[in-house]
Amino acid sequence: MIYDLIVIGGGPAGLAAASAAHDAGSREILVLERDERLGGILNQCIHNGFGLHTFKEELTGPEYAQRYIDILTGKGIEYKTDTMVLDISSDKDTLIKTVTAVSGSDGLTVYSAYAVVLAMGCRERSRGALNIPGYRPAGIFSAGTAQRLVNIEGYLPGRRVVILGSGDIGLIMARRMTLEGAKVLACAELMPYSGGLKRNIVQCLDDFGIPLLLSHTVTEIRGKERVTGVVISEVGEDRKPIPGTERFYECDTLLLSVGLLPENELSKELGTEISPVTGGPVVSESFETSVPGVFAAGNVLHVHDLVDFVSEEAAAAGAHAAAFAAELKDRAGAPDTELRDRGIEITFDGGPRYTVPQFINPAHVSGPVKVRFRVGSVLKNRVVKVLFDGNCVLSKKRNVMAPGEMEELLLKEELFAGNRGLKEIRISVEEESV
Repeated sequence: MIYDLIVIGGGPAGLAAASAAHDAGSREILVLERDERLGGILNQCIHNGFGLHTFKEELTGPEYAQRYIDILTGKGIEYKTDTMVLDISSDKDTLIKTVTAVSGSDGLTVYSAYAVVLAMGCRERSRGALNIPGYRPAGIFSAGTAQRLVNIEGYLPGRRVVILGSGDIGLIMARRMTLEGAKVLACAELMPYSGGLKRNIVQCLDDFGIPLLLSHTVTEIRGKERVTGVVISEVGEDRKPIPGTERFYECDTLLLSVGLLPENELSKELGTEISPVTGGPVVSESFETSVPGVFAAGNVLHVHDLVDFVSEEAAAAGAHAAAFAAELKDRAGAPDTELRDRGIEITFDGGPRYTVPQFINPAHVSGPVKVRFRVGSVLKNRVVKVLFDGNCVLSKKRNVMAPGEMEELLLKEELFAGNRGLKEIRISVEEESV
């Protein structure tokens, strides 16, 4: 049997993509998840704040995941847990995808599909990427690992804690460790701004009196068997430690919240084009990668702030994947590859580091296109303009933009209707004129 669609990953992105594909007409759908249960990282995110955009109410992570699991099972969508995908390949002539997976119950299994959605999520950057001097003692955890230990396994990693990095997981764990009785001494951030949401800084640090040390980093880890303390130093504009600013913090635990990396080993082996900035696949407005019939959404594409945005993006990818599968089936193995032209690359200046999608084909646009981007530094009093062949078609004022907050622009379908011969799409961030 050839499935209409195989979704790799059963987290929030995979669940939303599968559900939307079913709504779009696909019936033979398979979700493959390597963990023992569906839901992904949400299962360990027991704090609230999820679902305000999607379900118009505040939910915990497991509650949010369960809503989508119930939708999935209610539609009779097939899924397999404890199943690790080893390889994905695509036939260049027929565009049929082959997915090789292994599980304890089924052994090594090969599946075929007309389309694939990549929804593998992301992973945390480890200590090995930081080159911090010192031994390798016990007591050093990524923030996500500590979250799993506390919320699922029921273990407290330590009593006196220092956090390196101000990503959202690190901020949330500062509060969580405090509530469990640990003393969080400080949260050090290399950059002159936080990498997390403003609301998390307020609710997780300010409300508990935990200091946020901007332009600081850990320059030494002390202890041989177990962490006994860390040295934190101030850094200059070149991000290098300033001699004489060292300060010792006696602690038994160091949590690392130093960035997330999209999980794209399978994507790279498949041959998809990877963005050097996001670490995820380069996609068009339909979230299709450079490999026809392979779509990507969620944190495997670029790291998001809110799970609601992950679900929204993945739902669009799932619907487009269903449309591709239907088209391929109708053509009976003779795909029209010209229809897969990615179109115009989005360029930018004045602050953005990247955009998602990276390409838009005006001929393929069948609804509003949402373009998301992040800036590389804190910008104030700016105007964001969208230019079609040099002509401004959309302008938005932004009082403050920060790297920790994702920005988005909604391009209505009618903007493209009269621009079928469009040659350039540019996003420009300019200082607001007085």
